[in-house]
Amino acid sequence: MSLETQGVPQLELEAVIGFNGHVSSGLRVHPDTEHLIYPLGCSVILKRIKDGKQEFLYGHSNNVSCVSVSKSGSYIASGQVTLLGFKAVVIIWDYAQKSIHAELQLHKAKVEALAFSPNDKYLVSLGGQDDGSIVVWNIETKQAICGSEASAHIAGNCLTVQYSNTDDNVFVSAGSGTLRVWVLDLPNRKIRPTECQIWKLKRIVKCVQISEDDQFIFCGTTSGDIMKINLKTGLLSNCGPTKGKYSMGVNVLRILKCGDLLVGSGSGTFTVCSGTDFKTLKKVQLEKGVTSIAVGKEGKQFFVGTEAAQMYRFGYDDFRAELISTSHNSAVKDGVICFGTSVLFATCSEDDIRVWHIDKPKELLRITVPNMTCNSLDFMVDGHSIISAWNDGKIRVFAPESGRLVLIIHNAHRMGVTVIAGTKDCKRIVSGGGEGQVRIWELLPHGHRLVETMKKHKAAINCIKIKSDSKECVTASADGACIIWDIVRFVSLQMVIANTQFRAVCYHPEEYQIITCGSDRKVAYWDVFDGATIRELEGSQSGSINGMHISQDGRHFVTGGDDKLVKVWDYMNGTVTHVGIAHSASITSIKICSNNRTLISTSADGAILRWRFPHPSPS
Repeated sequence: MSLETQGVPQLELEAVIGFNGHVSSGLRVHPDTEHLIYPLGCSVILKRIKDGKQEFLYGHSNNVSCVSVSKSGSYIASGQVTLLGFKAVVIIWDYAQKSIHAELQLHKAKVEALAFSPNDKYLVSLGGQDDGSIVVWNIETKQAICGSEASAHIAGNCLTVQYSNTDDNVFVSAGSGTLRVWVLDLPNRKIRPTECQIWKLKRIVKCVQISEDDQFIFCGTTSGDIMKINLKTGLLSNCGPTKGKYSMGVNVLRILKCGDLLVGSGSGTFTVCSGTDFKTLKKVQLEKGVTSIAVGKEGKQFFVGTEAAQMYRFGYDDFRAELISTSHNSAVKDGVICFGTSVLFATCSEDDIRVWHIDKPKELLRITVPNMTCNSLDFMVDGHSIISAWNDGKIRVFAPESGRLVLIIHNAHRMGVTVIAGTKDCKRIVSGGGEGQVRIWELLPHGHRLVETMKKHKAAINCIKIKSDSKECVTASADGACIIWDIVRFVSLQMVIANTQFRAVCYHPEEYQIITCGSDRKVAYWDVFDGATIRELEGSQSGSINGMHISQDGRHFVTGGDDKLVKVWDYMNGTVTHVGIAHSASITSIKICSNNRTLISTSADGAILRWRFPHPSPS
């Protein structure tokens, strides 16, 4: 815990929505068959299958790139990516204590893959393409035993490792033009590779599984076929299927006790196929590429993760996809809570808007606009529409129940619409653009009308807040200015200037003050009438403050930013009352529910976190 957060009470985290579906084999079932284990940003999440209760493993300084679980379930291992030139950490977690057992640092830039030996003696780790080494670690002593170059100089990058099911001294590595069986020579502290003979086949192997009796190695390739190799001889036994190869390659394999294979492809096809001739026995099509398959209770239940950051549950008999978790698979740009309720909130990211139920938390609606990015959104006060700002310069208005496109305003801003807000009377929209213009739009029964364009800002508008009487608004810009506008006469009433890029602004509920935050890490209070600085607080020790929201009673406000901390402040005293430590990436937006019971924060890793707000309104 940093000095900044020492002695400050911690916020209670109630739920996390998020899953990094891009991590290969990132979704795992713990051997107790009661918990799912998966990465999100810098964290590893343990989620109870029965009731969805979550626990979190914190320790990485950057995104988790691979996860492995030991056969006994006593240990979890996770590796991360880091900046080039720095060491990428491998953490071994004690599952029972939910604490760090060991931190291992040898690899550079990225840890590509991890695998435990069958009796929890050793962990083998594989570095990424900038590292290219394999290291075997002793779990008990927490020391490296030995290491080696992962592949021969004439071969490409090694992409995956898999340990034998019965022998602590044998494991397999594979990748681009390389497939090796390694034997650990403990007395001499060496690992000795044997190249497998796949004759003239030129393949890039993405995933490897070893049969339970250690007879065969099954390799999924980018070419869309599966190679079956004899582990003892290293000779190719079979390669298939000969017809109907897996489109976009085989991303992940799992072997069932009966000998059949579960196969996930880059095109989203999930199949059961025969382990002898690779003939497809069952098949289902999912959204985007399959990246993880985890086998659950008695091998009759499977959990599948995809690049779309979605998790599915399957039963072996009916083989029907049940969607159990959805989340954004890219940075969440903005979040907003439906006015007057504490039941619904909406978030937006690269190409979609999602509406969520706060308590579940469950996705109720998804609105997708392919190849576009939604920068900002707002619920109209009457709840009849969602207004949204897009990088293609358009404002889109959707019905919140059906997701139907109600209105589209073309060419709303020349350099993309960066932020949007609706007036309380639901008759007008105020929008800000990348070029610094603020525009007022009137909503008509069968269309819209541009009322006014206000030009004083010199850079992108980052935040707009409208006064409760809908006659004034305040805009915060990256040009270091916040301007209070009269949106009846369309003139500027007041301007405050600071040496910062303003990211967010809020009216105090009594509307005699505004508070701002930005890249200078300061929280500033300003007088609305004369623009004078009333107070300035040190809002963060590292990184800009990106989001801010004030409670309806005006007694508290919340901030979040690049330091990944959610902070709850006492407005009058200017002190931090509580800190939330759980985000793995920069916080992009933060909102308090109208009933002062729940706090929603979003971040650049696609995560949405729900916290218990510590200062509920007196009932």
